[in-house]
Amino acid sequence: MIVGQSFKKHSLRIVVLLCVIFPFVAQAAGKADTVYIPFGNSGVIAYDLKSGLLNVYKNKCTVFSNAFALVEVNGRVILSTNYTVRTYSKSAVSDGFGKGEKYAIKLVGDDLPEMEQVFYTYTNREYFLTKTVISGANLKSNYMEPFSGNFSSVEGDVRTLFVPFDNDTFINYDAKPFTRDTRNISAEVTACYENNSRKGWVIGSIDHKVWKTGVVTLNQKDSLNTVIAFGGFTHSEITRDKMRHGSIAGATLTSPLMFIGCFDDWRNGLEEYGKANRIAEPPYIFNWTKPTPVGWNSWGVMQDKLTYDKAIKVADFFADSLADFRTGNTAFIDLDSYWDNLLKGGMSGDFSKLKAFADYCKSKGLQPGVYWAPFTDWGYKAGGDRKAEGSEYKFGDMWTKVNDGYHDLDGARALDPTHPGTQQRIAYVIKKLKDCGFKMIKIDFLGHASIESSHFYDTTVTTGMQAYGKGMEFLLDQLGNQMLVYAAISPSLATGRYAHSRRIACDAFKSISDTKYTLNSVNYGWWQTYVYNFIDADHVVLSNQSEGENRARMLSSVITGTFITGDDFASPGPWSGRAMKWYQQKGILDIVKNGKAFEPVEGNTGNGATAMFTRKIGGYYYLGLFNYNNAPTKIKIDAARIGLSLNKTYKGTDLIKNQPISLHESTVIEFNGADAALYKFKLN
Repeated sequence: MIVGQSFKKHSLRIVVLLCVIFPFVAQAAGKADTVYIPFGNSGVIAYDLKSGLLNVYKNKCTVFSNAFALVEVNGRVILSTNYTVRTYSKSAVSDGFGKGEKYAIKLVGDDLPEMEQVFYTYTNREYFLTKTVISGANLKSNYMEPFSGNFSSVEGDVRTLFVPFDNDTFINYDAKPFTRDTRNISAEVTACYENNSRKGWVIGSIDHKVWKTGVVTLNQKDSLNTVIAFGGFTHSEITRDKMRHGSIAGATLTSPLMFIGCFDDWRNGLEEYGKANRIAEPPYIFNWTKPTPVGWNSWGVMQDKLTYDKAIKVADFFADSLADFRTGNTAFIDLDSYWDNLLKGGMSGDFSKLKAFADYCKSKGLQPGVYWAPFTDWGYKAGGDRKAEGSEYKFGDMWTKVNDGYHDLDGARALDPTHPGTQQRIAYVIKKLKDCGFKMIKIDFLGHASIESSHFYDTTVTTGMQAYGKGMEFLLDQLGNQMLVYAAISPSLATGRYAHSRRIACDAFKSISDTKYTLNSVNYGWWQTYVYNFIDADHVVLSNQSEGENRARMLSSVITGTFITGDDFASPGPWSGRAMKWYQQKGILDIVKNGKAFEPVEGNTGNGATAMFTRKIGGYYYLGLFNYNNAPTKIKIDAARIGLSLNKTYKGTDLIKNQPISLHESTVIEFNGADAALYKFKLN
């Protein structure tokens, strides 16, 4: 494991928790050397100009204590508490977050670079933003910790959330019990909450152009629990890096901008965090205003057996037998990896068969889609002397340099996103695909472009996230506005600027365990529905699984927000009949048209998934129920727990079986093993 190291050297750190959880009452009012910064309806940051420490209060209760900033600059660890003189200024701001105030604490000390701790608060926002800026001559840093401190022990079912950096290697989210000696390192963001009351806090980075961010939570024996939010996070199993984070240099160095909020419901907090990401980093890609995408992807079953004739038969099936499986007037027929089976002479050869497929789809009222992994070399084992398509460069010149070697993952070697050979190859291939007339592209293995390198071709780029931005912007510049862009394996948050839709987890296919794996990511990552236009549950495969497993897999996609199928519809089978029966139901498609993920009911499932997901759409309330076990079970529904009124009976419909159902104060529903249901209730 490789991580930023300075947090190991210090025991005093910062955090956020919710007011009713804390027994300590604020005692700071009226202190002459304290700057009071109000946020939200009842939040206050109390910054002590004498010590350089701050506390955070919510509803007059302590949320954070002894919080400070820390940076490593030119090999030296500097804390906000090291300075001798602190002054502050206040000014009005107006930006994407709305109207608010900027509070800047300026710190000066002998033989120290100037430090500035900046806090942003906004009207009607129950959170604040903060960053740390260091100024001086010839500065260099690969670790900046803008927010760190203590929080108290909490009773109950307390969870600290592990959020993955990407969706590779079948990694899971994990709502870990926050018990004695728990240590959690989460990528970009974490939430800490008591599941029964749902009260808790959220801390995370909302800019991703320079830094990879980590958030550490520690449960310590002395009850002074710790949180550390820092830029400079690398970890071989989380960010995939095999070296320390790259350094930034100059006269002014700026930490990641951190979101810090206390919420009555941790789920609302993560949704606000997702929305804040989209505000802080507006999309580079054009906004998708067309209907929610539905369709088919060849990787579900066909995979490397993809042929032109099979793809044409799938298009015919969608045109003739799934004509009502639409959210608008079309569906996407997407060729995944191995579409080069349709080429003559390889990537530098004849694309006419591929164009014929795209033309045929459009003649049937369908939209053709394609796939590519622009930052990977899949043939690296054959050596680096191979010439890259569309370029005079060799692949060996383009490989990302990592210490004395390269970055290999998933059977592919990373290409330097800033290298002209990588970019010329992207320009060449994308032009070919655009000329074929494709209207959708699934881009994959994007994490390879975010790897820290000992040396990028573009010497102005010194961190993996800077390289990622360069590569993705170049890719989108080539794509223009012709295609729906769908990201598969990719960084979860940094990709928000560059894709319309993103797969929420890794490959999932047909089994109930696949469904549970996918819904773990929805359970704890559903809020990314506000980072992207859409999030996606991957290809829905029915195959020869049981009817219950088929229902569960289909509904896992519906409640995630889009609907991409994956069966071999070029061949007859039980999947064809069930698809025709289920996929064209208006009640199901009405949910897909909404395009937003359902919210989890419970947040204490560890690396598993809750059995219940809900969403209100218009005047209707939707409830998805899942039994991930092979044995029959009974699921008890507490109306208050899922957000409905007590002492009221709700009349509804099972959307798959088309049967009536009633929901009251406490309803028990019996399920067969490996099954699911989706219910629709009228609210008024």
